Amino acid sequence: MSKNEVKRHMKRVVITGLGVVSPIGIGSKSLFKELISGTSGVDRITHFDASNMATQIAAEVKNWDPAQWLEYKQAKRMDRFSQFAVVSAILAAEDAGLVVNEHNSEDVGVYIASGIGGLTELEEQHQKLLGKGPERVSPFLIPMMIANMASAQVSMHFKARGPVSAVCTACAAGTHAVGDAFEIIRRADAKVMFAGGSEASITPLSIAGFSAMRAMSTRNHEPKKASRPFDRDRDGFVMGEGAGVLILEELEHALRRGARIYAELVGYGQTGDAYHLTALESSGTNAARAMSLSLRDAGLEPSEVDYINPHGTSTPLNDEVETRAIKLALGDQAYKVAVSSTKSMTGHCLGAAGAIEAAICALVIENGVIPPTINLDNPCPECDLDYVPWVAQRKEVRVAMSNSMGFGGHNVTVVMKKFED
Repeated sequence: MSKNEVKRHMKRVVITGLGVVSPIGIGSKSLFKELISGTSGVDRITHFDASNMATQIAAEVKNWDPAQWLEYKQAKRMDRFSQFAVVSAILAAEDAGLVVNEHNSEDVGVYIASGIGGLTELEEQHQKLLGKGPERVSPFLIPMMIANMASAQVSMHFKARGPVSAVCTACAAGTHAVGDAFEIIRRADAKVMFAGGSEASITPLSIAGFSAMRAMSTRNHEPKKASRPFDRDRDGFVMGEGAGVLILEELEHALRRGARIYAELVGYGQTGDAYHLTALESSGTNAARAMSLSLRDAGLEPSEVDYINPHGTSTPLNDEVETRAIKLALGDQAYKVAVSSTKSMTGHCLGAAGAIEAAICALVIENGVIPPTINLDNPCPECDLDYVPWVAQRKEVRVAMSNSMGFGGHNVTVVMKKFED
């Protein structure tokens, strides 16, 4: 069987539910409303005393209370990143009208990523080890900190017994999870997948580590202006936290149950830089290949792309390299497409970022409104595309791409389009 014949036999995959926990809103509708308004979720760190840190700002999830969705004992046995994941999955299932029961549980899987995992619990238990001795370390430490536990907890909460897995590819992890779950349904190994990413790494050790790399913004006196992708005065990323979960569903299954369809997921491409521990390869060639592969997988031309949610981290190197990559992948279309970095508002949620941004792409297609890139006051000369500065654009979007890039050289793109039966 030829590759084209194999492609014709693949299942079509649609997005039927969205669940988000973010620094600017819980629930996809709340998130999108704040994005369109240009709301920044960045402020002074409150999780711990950061006054002696070079970076003292982050985009935290405010007033987090898992008791609204989870039983006390259940929540106590989860690290914050797993709580975010389970709540996002609950919101996504409610949004999709999806019920998992004994009749369909084997057809429902979970693929939720994390770049770091349960760092909050790890640091707390390490302090207990140092201060009170090994006998005071919690027996739940290991199952709370390991990065696959977000997927496992969602699976246990819903009794989902289909494929359950996780991926850990740094800041590309959320997009990899969406793409891998897409492939699972396409090859008919599941009919429904909870797909996404979760992260909760605003901790002393994490902030100190990223600060030591000089990767983060130190604009502590102006928190809400600190995340400024593609701006000449950007000085590093701002860490965020949260989770995004999408309900991916085989098309016929979705239609049979009368599900609302946000968009159809149609393409997935991934490459490696094989270059550096943390830096992007400066030509952008490999990131461009991921975009081109995703379009080829989707059977689409560059001229059909209307919107890109870029990696857009607000670091000096990333934004220039990604701009080059978009030009390489799209050619002349690069100057016609809208490219807006929502990290300017949510901060960089690491392993959750790609999943949250894939959800945003689905919302853009459904609503016909493109969120802005805020804080873009003085565009960098090397960054000369339409980054939708400050004000949302009303525009019909038929094809949207979401890019992610992770430490270690991971490049990944997913493509979705307006659903047409």
